[in-house]
Amino acid sequence: MILIRQSLLILTILSIATVAIAQNKAPIVNPNIDMQGYLKAAAEAAQYRESHRLTEDEFIQMSREPGTIVLDARSREKYNELHIKGAINLSFPDITVESLKSTLPDKNARILIYCNNNFTGEQKAFPTKMPVASLNLSTYIALYSYGYHNVYELGPLLDIKTSKLSFESANQPEQARISSNWLKSQLMLLRDRWSARSSPAVRTF
Repeated sequence: MILIRQSLLILTILSIATVAIAQNKAPIVNPNIDMQGYLKAAAEAAQYRESHRLTEDEFIQMSREPGTIVLDARSREKYNELHIKGAINLSFPDITVESLKSTLPDKNARILIYCNNNFTGEQKAFPTKMPVASLNLSTYIALYSYGYHNVYELGPLLDIKTSKLSFESANQPEQARISSNWLKSQLMLLRDRWSARSSPAVRTF
C-alpha cells in the first residue's frame, strides 16, 4: 500500500511539473501523444498490478492451465537466445493496436509476463536493466492501457541455473540441424572411403 501511495505521489508531482512547464511556452499539439492520459493509466495500472504479481510456483501453475498465454516482450534477438518454454514473443516496440489484435485477440485471456530483471546468471539472454526501467513495468502499463486487465507478472528475481521454470532457445533447432547435416556428411565421407578401400582392384589387360 505504501508503494502504491508513493507511486501515485510521484505521478502527481510529474503531472504538476508537466503542466507548469507547459505554461511557460506555447503548447506543441500532437493528438497521438497523450502524457496526461499515460500518467493516469500508469497510476491505475500500478494499483492494479500489486494484486497480480506471482511467485515462481504460482507462475508455473498458471502457465499450465488451459487458455493461459505466456508473453515475452523482449527483443526477438533475446527471445531467440533464451526464453521460458512455451512463451510467445511480441517485442515491446512492436506493440500496437493491430499487432495486439493478431497476437492477443482475446482481451480477457489470462496473460503472464516476465522480463530481463526476473533472472540472473545469463546476462547474454537476460541483460539487467535499471529497476525503474524494468520491461515488466512498461509492458504492464501498455497492456493495461490497451484494455488487457487479466495480466499477471512474475515477481521474484530468480537464478536461471536453479529456477524451476523450463527454458528453451529458438536458435537450438537450427544449430541441431546444422550439427546433424555435418554429422551426416562426415558419415557419408567415411562410408565412401571405406568402400574405396574395400573394393577389389580393377585389372586392365
